[in-house]
Amino acid sequence: MKFLHSATKLTLLLAIFLLGACTEAAETEEELVARARGIHERVITLDTHNDISVANFTEESNYTMDLDNQVNIPKMVAGGLDVSWMVVYVGQGPLTDEGFAEANADALAKFEAIHWLTEEKAPDQIELALTSDDVRRISASGKKVAMIAIENAYQVGMDLGNIKKFQELGGRYMSLSHNGHSQFSDSNTGERDSTWLYNGLSEMGKEAIAEMNKWGIMIDLSHPSKLSNMQAMALSKAPVIASHSAARTMNDVSRNMDDEQLLALKANGGVIQTVAFRGYVNSAKNDAYQAASDSLRNAIAAEMGVTLIANRRDLFQMPAEQREAYQASVAPVDEAFEARKGEVTAEPVNVSDFVDHIDYLVNLIGVDHVGISSDFDGGGGIDGWNNAAETFNVTLELVRRGYTEEQIEKMWSGNLLRVLDEVQRIAREIQGPG
Repeated sequence: MKFLHSATKLTLLLAIFLLGACTEAAETEEELVARARGIHERVITLDTHNDISVANFTEESNYTMDLDNQVNIPKMVAGGLDVSWMVVYVGQGPLTDEGFAEANADALAKFEAIHWLTEEKAPDQIELALTSDDVRRISASGKKVAMIAIENAYQVGMDLGNIKKFQELGGRYMSLSHNGHSQFSDSNTGERDSTWLYNGLSEMGKEAIAEMNKWGIMIDLSHPSKLSNMQAMALSKAPVIASHSAARTMNDVSRNMDDEQLLALKANGGVIQTVAFRGYVNSAKNDAYQAASDSLRNAIAAEMGVTLIANRRDLFQMPAEQREAYQASVAPVDEAFEARKGEVTAEPVNVSDFVDHIDYLVNLIGVDHVGISSDFDGGGGIDGWNNAAETFNVTLELVRRGYTEEQIEKMWSGNLLRVLDEVQRIAREIQGPG
């Protein structure tokens, strides 16, 4: 009788389990979407990499308007994106006094533009955050949050004092190089021809690591070479980030991080902000779609008498004014392409492909070390998350994959803000009293 009683209890427990499983499985699509929307509204959504153009920080054209770019305040509101890291980016130029001076001037213009937006033009809509507490306070007030990133320390020049200056202007992370070797480190682009300047960090780059630790600037690994990144993690006294990178095992391009770097990042306590950049998420799929799209776009351009540049990299090497003029000239082509892109039969890289990278990273290094970024207005974007207005689609896919609200909150902002807190805490210790 005792055995039968135990068996009956076991059967009852099994029935309860199956009933719960059936109830969970019975969630309708409408209920799942509603649950995802609730999560999306409750968590702070933070995108660590949005490029900017100073041309969009004027009275005539600014982020209070729904411009044609991928991130602005109306698009953030529409998609529930709470925090935009606006990037003070300067492309790699010559390692000369003239090159450094021009890069520094370009950088200061971008710092000034962000401060103008947040302090003069629209302080009632968006505010600059310097700490994680600022982020939470501003978000709770109902306003959008701006933060400042520095992409390519080339703009620092040869004066390490500019690192503190950039921090005082609001910069909270910085990469030591971009596409091309800087005075501080080798770039990932050295893999193209195996040409390196330093085999990692330069001596000045090593000094810059110490300065960034001292002044509370997170070290960004998203563009330097692997050796540079490994050396930076070994030298840094604080956790680091990769502000917009994906998993190299999933897609073998030099801008992605391989497992050795990822495991070192985990040991360092840092976070990789998974990037929604088509070519970094799935190169083969993107190449097929791009070839089909280019064929249609070239045909449209020919019909309109517009000449397109053949190599997209050339666009980023153009001076800012020339680049903006070119983009204006091709705008009608892009508009016509959007109207006709249903003619392209190849499948684009989408949100599901992007979250495949998140799954891989979570499985390898744990959810505490994984975040989210777009690289919007710098080449980023995928089908389903191609501007800030579509941000909810990422949360929806994460919910579909079974991630909990706690995990989603960590990936959208919690992990990155934890690293920022730790970096700033260590900076205070290094600076000491007073």
